[in-house]
Amino acid sequence: MPDTLEVQEVKAKDAFNLVHENPKSILVDVRSHMEFLFIGHPKGAINIPWIDEPDWNINPNFAREVRQLVLGGLSHESGGTNVPVVLICRSGKRSREAGELLLTEGFHQVYNVSEGFEGELDDDHHRSTLGGWRFEGLPWEQC
Repeated sequence: MPDTLEVQEVKAKDAFNLVHENPKSILVDVRSHMEFLFIGHPKGAINIPWIDEPDWNINPNFAREVRQLVLGGLSHESGGTNVPVVLICRSGKRSREAGELLLTEGFHQVYNVSEGFEGELDDDHHRSTLGGWRFEGLPWEQC
């Protein structure tokens, strides 16, 4: 194991493959509940907000909630810290921050979908036109 752990950056298609090839892995959407429901989310993703309404503060229970998810049946080996955790947000920024916290909390396999669900803004200030989960045509749903 390397001396320093880092959040591993992956493209949307690679994240999709990682989750589907490793049944122990989990896909966590860290966007707010409203984003998750109304903008859409990857099929099979579990929503644990990093920052959420009404106050838009960082979720003080984020690492605990991810650990509960992992220990809730996916893996009990090493306290669940070796389970691949794939994080996604809108454009890859919040999920990276959340991933860095998970590393400090003892997780070892943390991946960030660098393009996020919607990707960056294009010249017309639209998302999902330059990259991201939806742009790549990966399975997603919304309420």
